[in-house]
Amino acid sequence: MPICEWFWSAGERSTLRAWGYNRYLNISVKGEYALQAIFDLATQNSTEPVKIADIAKRQKIPQKFLELILAGLKQGGFVESRRGAEGGYLLARSPDAITVGEVLRFVDGGKTGKATHREHPFFDLWRRVDQAVSDVVDHTTFAELARAWRESQTQYVPNWEI
Repeated sequence: MPICEWFWSAGERSTLRAWGYNRYLNISVKGEYALQAIFDLATQNSTEPVKIADIAKRQKIPQKFLELILAGLKQGGFVESRRGAEGGYLLARSPDAITVGEVLRFVDGGKTGKATHREHPFFDLWRRVDQAVSDVVDHTTFAELARAWRESQTQYVPNWEI
């Protein structure tokens, strides 16, 4: 199922709406927070549950909203919860087994656009862009993101200030 959504708006202009970061791609707040929560759990090298308050603080997510998101992710089989004083959340699967595309489709309901107007000159271009975005998010795991993040945070950056 494609990640991108193509719509025809007034004035016969095509508009791309997709999950992502640049000016052409928009991700829902719920989707963004879900990705951040899964990412946070993926970066915790622990078999101990992570408290919601800790995730909310590190990722700057409102705790009440995060509680709802994590409950949904639990139903989707992405996270497990543990009760009690030492309770919290853990990934239900290895970070290598969870892709960004999988989480986005689950959280945002697998929205797909109506790629109509095949006769439009840009139809094939938009279809290829859609496929390219889907290929990237469907082949990007949270383990890859965590590794890349750790590497970027440990690189030495010289400071020439005196």
